[in-house]
Amino acid sequence: MDRISRSDWFWLGAILALATALRVRGLNGPLWYDELQTVVTHLRLSWGDMLQSYSMNHHYLHNIAAKVSMEAFGESSWAIRLPAMVFGLASLAAMWALAREVAGSAIAHVTTLLLALSYHEIWFSQNARGYTGLALFSTLGMLLFLRGIARPTVAIWLGYGLCLAAAVFTHLTGAFFFAAQGLVWLALVATHALRGRLDGALLRLPFLGFLAGGLLATLLYLPILPSLLVTVSTVSETSAVDVMKEYQNPIWTAFEAIRTGIGHAGPFTALVGAAVLILSALGAVALHHDAPLFAPITLLHIILTTALLMAVGMRIWPRFFFVDIGFLMLLIVMGVRLSCDLVGHLIKNERAGRGLFALAVVAMAAISLLLAKRNYEIPKQDLAGAFEIVEEIARPGERVFAVGHAGAVYRDYFHAGWPIIYTEDDYRAATAEPGPLILVVGFPGRNFREVPGLGHDAGPDPCDEKRAAGHLLTAVACLPGTLGDGDVIVLRRD
Repeated sequence: MDRISRSDWFWLGAILALATALRVRGLNGPLWYDELQTVVTHLRLSWGDMLQSYSMNHHYLHNIAAKVSMEAFGESSWAIRLPAMVFGLASLAAMWALAREVAGSAIAHVTTLLLALSYHEIWFSQNARGYTGLALFSTLGMLLFLRGIARPTVAIWLGYGLCLAAAVFTHLTGAFFFAAQGLVWLALVATHALRGRLDGALLRLPFLGFLAGGLLATLLYLPILPSLLVTVSTVSETSAVDVMKEYQNPIWTAFEAIRTGIGHAGPFTALVGAAVLILSALGAVALHHDAPLFAPITLLHIILTTALLMAVGMRIWPRFFFVDIGFLMLLIVMGVRLSCDLVGHLIKNERAGRGLFALAVVAMAAISLLLAKRNYEIPKQDLAGAFEIVEEIARPGERVFAVGHAGAVYRDYFHAGWPIIYTEDDYRAATAEPGPLILVVGFPGRNFREVPGLGHDAGPDPCDEKRAAGHLLTAVACLPGTLGDGDVIVLRRD
């Protein structure tokens, strides 16, 4: 690969500066449920207590960084989210390096710019969870894997092992991406062996990388390994009784990933999904000559993650595929360029094809910036806003209840002292006593299913005045959130 020019450094710096500005704005917004739980159950604990047992909500490497940040800057939202933002910016730089290596500087600039403007990339960079860390280590892993296959050295594969261990120590699902690469490596070894051209370095050095990474990840988890095994072995039990069965459907996952990016768009959602598939396929064709393993690894990771999550009965959250956004963006950009080049070839005007690609880049950037606006219009989930409203409107002697799992953060983080309603029996007991009461409902889609009486008394859409008319419970406040089912509703019975 050619040396990086001053122009390349300039454009990378400009894109990262833009990305930083877009991520700093709104960084101090209200924390949502998982972030608040992380603060209460991990970040506020001592170092020894924080690392004693395994929790699905504990993204270990990220939370260690978040605790360092919180102790240095205080317990503010921006300090707790700072590591996620830094990891997110670093993942953009890593993606730039990867894209430049496989597709050249121009494509690297375009891909990184679109990621800098991406709604999802901004959202997760302002989310005190480990997903931007996973994206960073996976992107570096892809870069080192492709280099290591082409020019295997001990240094490259040991670096790869460090990325593997860091990803897995951030979140167990980080192993899925490196497992996909492992399967591709085994396929290469088998193919070369069958052809009688197996290079010993292709066998030994990648094995060294996988072995070193696996051993290091195991050592990092060793103090909490028994707890980890118990938690993983019982994860399917909670999913089996979950009323939100759609969360285990990969089709729902795909539509939800698109919906969160473009908003509620009805049938247009399917068209966007089809466009992503077609352009990614064209991008795979365009990249095949210079990086034949790139697209297969990306596709295999998506398939493998889906299959493994379904096999263990876990919910298939779109965030488990966040690491693929950068890879898919590169494929889409390559697909758009190939399409424009084909148009130029058909009209026998290559300059027109290049001009069409430039217009397409401007259009994609403008659309991305427009979609990213939603990150700043409403918070992820305004649990804090609901608490402030209740504190302001509650009358002397008026009973207040929190509904569902959000009640735990009102109790432990806000110290509200509100009883929590989890079941239909809890709701019936709370409402049996006459008199006014207030209900704070986080995750209303889930809670209206888990507590049918609540859904009946509030109506199918308590935030719609016409549809809510005549129901026992009246919406005092409806606080929207960008998180899926992230609205918070304050209901009152007079």
